Amino acid sequence: MVNRTRILVLLPVLVFLGIAGAFLWGLYFGNAREVPSALIGRPAPQFDLAPLAEGAERFATADLMQGEASIVNVWASWCVPCRAEHELLMEIRERGLAPLYGLNYKNDPEDARAFLDELGDPFDKVGVDRNGRTGIDWGVYGVPETFVVDGAGRIVYKHIGPLVPGDIEGKILPALEKARATPPQG
Repeated sequence: MVNRTRILVLLPVLVFLGIAGAFLWGLYFGNAREVPSALIGRPAPQFDLAPLAEGAERFATADLMQGEASIVNVWASWCVPCRAEHELLMEIRERGLAPLYGLNYKNDPEDARAFLDELGDPFDKVGVDRNGRTGIDWGVYGVPETFVVDGAGRIVYKHIGPLVPGDIEGKILPALEKARATPPQG
């Protein structure tokens, strides 16, 4: 009877230690940027967004289905990591690696335009996702996030968080190569 009571008392402690150990393992050995996306290998969500710049063309799903791999960056002017990664987006543009599209997420368009006026505009097109609905459809849960899309409009890679030095060569270029090697479906 005493052993059974002792086991019942220790059981919650052992469960707690097991859960705490799992969290600590994830914290120190896991990689939050490697969260799998359910959209990898699937068509980009349908969207049609108003342009950020007056007189510019709308940014829509059809832009991602032109037979050429492309990059979609989700950003906002209020996002400090977006400012930090912006220099790398400018590098992608300068190197002509692929069409680069911006999805301006939950942002005042005037603030977004001021951000690009200050830092430079690397984007071929920027769509305004003021209420965040398109971002939700893309599985975005924070900015910045960067996607590589193949020429048929399928998402082949998702990068969570800001791009940092080394990510272009180590992640974006390999994803673009994969996107370019992916045969069209349809």
